[in-house]
Amino acid sequence: MNFRWFERLEEGLIALLLAAMTLITFGQVVARYIFNYSFTWALELATFIFGGLIFLGLSYGVRISAHIGVDALVKVLPRGAARVVAIVACLLCLVYTVIVFYGAWIYVDKMYIIGILAQDMPVPQWIPRLVLPIGFGLLFIRFGAVLLDMLRGRRAQLLGDEAEDAMKYASDDTSVITQEQK
Repeated sequence: MNFRWFERLEEGLIALLLAAMTLITFGQVVARYIFNYSFTWALELATFIFGGLIFLGLSYGVRISAHIGVDALVKVLPRGAARVVAIVACLLCLVYTVIVFYGAWIYVDKMYIIGILAQDMPVPQWIPRLVLPIGFGLLFIRFGAVLLDMLRGRRAQLLGDEAEDAMKYASDDTSVITQEQK
């Protein structure tokens, strides 16, 4: 399956939210310190956008292998055992996302039933909180794709290898001059 359009949409949405949050915060600072005026809704909207960045960023972090993990035990296991451990860990991650998705869905549904508005904006509370089940739904899809890749042999581990990435990026850095080059 080609998820390239989905990845572009995800990146674009994250970039849009980050830009919007930056502009709102910058506008609030300018209004407050230059014009002695404050937008009452700016902090709440920036907080909602930040929440969106966090929960959309969960799946993005899995895609680019940016999440931190403790893999010291897995590194000492034989390759076959490490693969089994990675598959079990991925299955546990899928179970976790289902549990949190279900809880988030119940929470958003209760907010919808209660019908209260946001504190500083005329928006129902359940709308900005929809990012909770959406984010964990996307995370489930990402972990599902990782599991499929591991089962097909295209991926050996759940997490990225920080040491391997650091070595790769260090070898790409041409600004560092070693002792032998001097």
